[in-house]
Amino acid sequence: MKTNILSIATLLGVCLISTAGYSQQEPVLASTEKVTTVPATETEPAEGEEEEQEASFSFSGSIDTYFHSAFGTTNPYYGGANAPSTSFADLRGFGLGMANLIASYSGEKAGFTADLVFGPRGRAAVFGSDQGIINQMYAYYNLSDKVTLNFGQFNTFLGYEVISPAVNFHYSTSYMFSYGPFNHSGLRADFDLGGGMVAKLAVMNPTDLVEFNPVNTYTFGAQVGHSNDAGGIWLNFLYGDQDGSLKVGDDPYVRDEDGNEIGFITSSGSLFQADLTAGWNLGEKFYIGVNTTYQTVASGEAFIAEGDIEDSNADASTFMGFALYPKVSLSESFGLGLRAEYLSVTNGHLGIFGLDADGDGSVMAYTLSGNYTVGNLTFIPEFRIDMTSEDSFLDADNKATSMMPSLNLAAVYKF
Repeated sequence: MKTNILSIATLLGVCLISTAGYSQQEPVLASTEKVTTVPATETEPAEGEEEEQEASFSFSGSIDTYFHSAFGTTNPYYGGANAPSTSFADLRGFGLGMANLIASYSGEKAGFTADLVFGPRGRAAVFGSDQGIINQMYAYYNLSDKVTLNFGQFNTFLGYEVISPAVNFHYSTSYMFSYGPFNHSGLRADFDLGGGMVAKLAVMNPTDLVEFNPVNTYTFGAQVGHSNDAGGIWLNFLYGDQDGSLKVGDDPYVRDEDGNEIGFITSSGSLFQADLTAGWNLGEKFYIGVNTTYQTVASGEAFIAEGDIEDSNADASTFMGFALYPKVSLSESFGLGLRAEYLSVTNGHLGIFGLDADGDGSVMAYTLSGNYTVGNLTFIPEFRIDMTSEDSFLDADNKATSMMPSLNLAAVYKF
């Protein structure tokens, strides 16, 4: 694999210079999950009476649309698309993102969130679902003022970026977001530990299998975090077998479109992922976010003949990534932000860009975005450059290249 020392040095230099960049007015959130607040009744309770809480219903959402161009450069590792191998904002010309409708009900002890998505971005976000509409749908119950149980489908608590473009500063998404989890279905307990400390524990279906569990294995998740007025930091974990075990009697063959046998089926071992997300206000106008993640998948097992299963001796495959998100607020209505990301893979993990003979490779991506806000409408002009360690793209003359420039112009309205 080529070693791109110059690109790494450039990334570090740009990131250090750019830390003199944006401050959002609130600390970065680790997920899109609704924070439920239940308003107190307007009248004071009579002496000896307990204060009751008033139920509330809310309805919110967003729509987004965009223009995208990669200046004639194509990506054979992403179905020939004119876009880098990351989620969303990947359709050439004028395109639609999604309509997002969120209904929430908060009772005294319990409530629910129903989060629906319509359009290409929404379908891509819930790719593990047959219906492709439900982004989140969970009920919750407050065991106490410190412990809440959530039961159903919810967005992941890993990572810096989220599905909704109304929450992200950049319109396109990072590699770490695109190949980390999107959604989970399961049971999650949220803990308020006091002093700004929080924690989560969860048992869930394999990642993004949201409607049911076809493989009969489960994934465990955990988070511990701390936040205050200046920002916060969250440490997240996932562990579990994502595709189940092979069974004697199953069809052992991989088949082509005509049903011809072209190889034997394999099963991956358990996935482990550790993820760190943080963000701090460095002043009234400056903010910096950080995300780093590591994922490894064990080799698992394989059919070696009909009815014969053997544990694989292959090495685990991994990816590791790091990104900085400096931002500067230039006025009340305009902000400028950079995402500088590095991602490396080993042993053929993902197969989303060119790799060397050992199955190793890396990508560096720089995304410069502006946010111009008029009321509830935000315009996002964005220029992005992706550079891979091996030639992964085809330029306008159909020649192999390691670089893809791209442009996005997006409009996001939230209500």
